[in-house]
Amino acid sequence: MRRIVAWLGGVVLVVGQAAWAAQPEFKPNYDESKVPAYELPDPLVTRDGRPVADARTWREVRRPEILELFRTHVYGRAPGRPAKLTFDVFDLDRAVELFPATATRPAGIAHVTRKQVTIRLTGQADGPSIDLLMYLPNLGRPVPVFLLLNFAGNHAVCTDPGIRLSRSWMRSSYPGVVDNRATEASRGSAASRFPLDQILARGYGVVTAYYGDIDPDFDDGFKNGVHGAFDRPDAPRPPDAWGSIAAWAWGLSRAMDYLETDPDVDSRRVAVLGHSRLGKTALWAGAQDERFAMVISNNSGCGGAALSRRCFGETVTRINQHFPHWFCENFKRYNDRESELPVDQHMLIALIAPRPVYVASAEEDRWADPKGEFLSARHADPVYRLLGTDGMAVSDMPELGQPVMSTIGYHIRPGKHDLALYDWQRYVDFADKHLGKR
Repeated sequence: MRRIVAWLGGVVLVVGQAAWAAQPEFKPNYDESKVPAYELPDPLVTRDGRPVADARTWREVRRPEILELFRTHVYGRAPGRPAKLTFDVFDLDRAVELFPATATRPAGIAHVTRKQVTIRLTGQADGPSIDLLMYLPNLGRPVPVFLLLNFAGNHAVCTDPGIRLSRSWMRSSYPGVVDNRATEASRGSAASRFPLDQILARGYGVVTAYYGDIDPDFDDGFKNGVHGAFDRPDAPRPPDAWGSIAAWAWGLSRAMDYLETDPDVDSRRVAVLGHSRLGKTALWAGAQDERFAMVISNNSGCGGAALSRRCFGETVTRINQHFPHWFCENFKRYNDRESELPVDQHMLIALIAPRPVYVASAEEDRWADPKGEFLSARHADPVYRLLGTDGMAVSDMPELGQPVMSTIGYHIRPGKHDLALYDWQRYVDFADKHLGKR
């Protein structure tokens, strides 16, 4: 066990739902002097105490052990690829004028390819399905792409009227959502998080899907979404059954199943990306599915990149109380007992090795514990170096706006919890450096 001294944290407000009325108000710790001392499990020591000194032992022994620990104690166990998975390309337009041509914007970006695909998870028209929205630059094919889930429906990514309006359940707090359904007024409502012109101009495509297509983000006892379709209805759920984060990650792998069939996409250069709870999702997807060439976590916090043992900002207790459907039931055993977890989030990042991984924080997003996010990336470094990469190029947390571009990348920017233009610019820079070599 490596001993790492740190300081404590607290928890957050329990929102005003009747279920939480009896819970005491959560007060997060934002004081580094109150982070408890902790010891991190060593990713390079097997469960029976043997040191991992070579790549073969990592691949054949320790990596499978850590994956199993996360499945058992944190995210839960998802099924494999469905036997009857089908793909339906219902929209293909190779001359969509998203952006007018200018002196600084190539003509190929003025007209781009839009493709929309329905992934039928059971092969049945009335079964669960995921709609993919794809924008690809007309600058030669196949192209590398960023794959990410979105919070507000594909139609919210931009104002393009050709995007199918989502028919899935949505939070009523989203712009243009009425009675938990999207309306035309919600088109383009999340466009600030998708600077398509800049991404496409750099030669990358964007592939996105609404996370609610996979599993609606509320606790209904796992009766809806993919849980309702793939869980056994005649048996109680085991304590390591998949939660919503595992379901969303599973959906990203189903999107990858399609991308491997698309000649317009270089499936060897797919970067999976996520923000906030979907950043947790991207990390878990990338840890399990080695087809993703690069993994990016944006402000993912507790259960994502941040070390649980720091108890800073959002904690295991608070996240399990407020979002009881995100993780497996076993994870609740570690409420206020983070030190007993057999894993911590640096080990999640280590599972991605030796593929490039980027962790990003925001200065004002203390809830997500920027320092804890950096430390997770830093403590994954020994695994990356064991596997022959440069790991993380710095030992100390960088200043604002000073991105680290080694195989483990990191930045912290000014501002709040968001997926910002600055973040995207750094991710494209990171992809230029690392995906171009694959």
